[in-house]
Amino acid sequence: MAATKIQTLPAMTKIRITMGAVTVKAKLNDTESAQQIAKALPLRARARTWGKEIYFDISLSLPSENAQDVVKAGDLGYWPEGPALCIFFGATPVSVGNEIRAASPVNLIGRLVGEFDSLHEVRDDDIIMVSRDL
Repeated sequence: MAATKIQTLPAMTKIRITMGAVTVKAKLNDTESAQQIAKALPLRARARTWGKEIYFDISLSLPSENAQDVVKAGDLGYWPEGPALCIFFGATPVSVGNEIRAASPVNLIGRLVGEFDSLHEVRDDDIIMVSRDL
């Protein structure tokens, strides 16, 4: 009789995102997009803001993966059209009512962990550093 193999999912990658004087933590999910981004760490870029969204260019060209345009506060997304990494913390210029809407569909790649009220302090051109958080 053959032994039964138990398949386990890889542990979520913990990351630290520093933007100027602001630092937040997040966990990447187990999607292919998130795994490719984790392999590319550390990342360094300049912040861009769009309403209550922070996004920044990354040099990865990844396909759309169960992409959606309505997200939740604290979601991290990969925007294939950018290509950019997006941090959502409130309404954007295209939001309707209380929703949080991306400019176009994003691949959800993770979530912020803990408080993220300080994201309001991030400004265009702040240097962003994304690294693993051990």
